[in-house]
This record gives sequence, C-alpha cells and structure tokens, in this order.
Amino acid sequence: MTQDEVLASAFAMPLTSPAYPRPPFRFVDREFIIITYRTDPAALERVVPAPLKVAEPIVKYEFIRMPDSTGLGSYTESGQVIPVTFNGEAGSYTHAMYLDNLPGIAAGREILGFPKVLASPRLEVRNDSLVGTLDYNGVRVATATMAYKYHALDEAAVRKSLESPGYLLKIIPHVDGSARLCELVRYRAFDLTVKGAWAGPASLELHPHCLARVSQLPVLEVLSAVHVLADLSLGNGEVVHDYLHATA
Repeated sequence: MTQDEVLASAFAMPLTSPAYPRPPFRFVDREFIIITYRTDPAALERVVPAPLKVAEPIVKYEFIRMPDSTGLGSYTESGQVIPVTFNGEAGSYTHAMYLDNLPGIAAGREILGFPKVLASPRLEVRNDSLVGTLDYNGVRVATATMAYKYHALDEAAVRKSLESPGYLLKIIPHVDGSARLCELVRYRAFDLTVKGAWAGPASLELHPHCLARVSQLPVLEVLSAVHVLADLSLGNGEVVHDYLHATA
C-alpha cells in the first residue's frame, strides 16, 4: 500500500480488517434499566475529573441490552454514570462500562473514549422482575432487580433526559507509555425514539473486586429506577478540554 492508500483507508485498527465500521452506530430496541442511588460525596470527588463538577452525591447504575446494533451486533453492557456539570451545563460523566462484545469495546474506546472493559453483564426478565447481573471473570460484582413495567412514565420527559450531553475522558498512550492524548469529550445521542418508559421499585448490590471496582461508589440509598426501550444513534463527539495543552 502506498502512503496515500494508507491514509485513505486508515480509520481504525487493524488497517486492513478494522474491528468496527465507521460511525454513526444505530441501536434498535435498546433496552436498559437505570438505577439512581445516593453515594459517598468524597468517593465521587476522587473519580470525577476536573473541569467537570459533581452535581449531586448520586450515581446512575445502568444495565443495557442492545440486540440490534449496526456494525457491532448484539451485546449487553453495564456500568456507572455520574451526573455532572460543565461550564454550568448539566450532563453526565461515564465512569465505568463493562460489556461482552469486542467491536463495541474497540469502537467505544478508540473513537470517543468510553471506558469499556470486557466482562459478562446480563439483563433479563424473570417473571415479574427485570434482573441485571455483572460478572467479572466469573465473580459477581453487581446485581440489580426492578419491577417489570410497573408504572408508565412520560416518554417525552425521558427522551429529554436521554438527549442531555455525556462526557468522557479519552486517553490514548504514546509508544513510550506516556499520554499522547488526554481529552474531555462531549457527545450526544440523536435520532432518538422512546418506545416505552416505566418506573418501579428496585434494588442494587455492588460487590468488591480488585479490577471491577464498582463498589468504590457505594450504594447508600436507592432513589429511583427507570426501564426504557428506545432507538437511538451515536456518532461523533467534540473535544471540550485538552489536558495536555490546558493552562493552569
């Protein structure tokens, strides 16, 4: 291949057989439960990077089933999202994500900086309950339950919450192991259709693990839970803060 041919085709690794296609990615019948819980404020301050600011001492724990994801296939995801503000605008910072799909891991990490790690999450209906579990190397680190379609929610309000900006810390190392990129990235979902949304009673347990450290943001009180079925797309983001070139 000539240099021009390399530049024309290079957008992901490996060069001649990329792990994922070019974005955007469309997610159809994306089903998730989001359990909002109160946690230790000091623990939040230790993991949220400036210039983001912690909005409240709460965390949103998510289990997401994605049966139809263009270019990525079918997979399940689980993780923690923290409500934050950036320059006074409300949004959310993705702290941890665990999933069972290599294209999803590679695309999420390389393009936008999603903190995706290989694990074994599961979301299923068991009689009258939704049950979410997360195992890391065979060890249970999270268990969630929620009453199934217990109380319908205003779908327009849920859609508005899903359209709020998300923030990610994208880190790309140099060949010597130092940071070549260290950026705060903002992204938004688009072409969003909420097909159903429900609230209901829920529970959440987080268990210690040396590498899947979700329990470092402990559950002090479960505040609410929502169950959502939606179609949405994710594409490009924007760099809103460059740590390597920021002035003190």
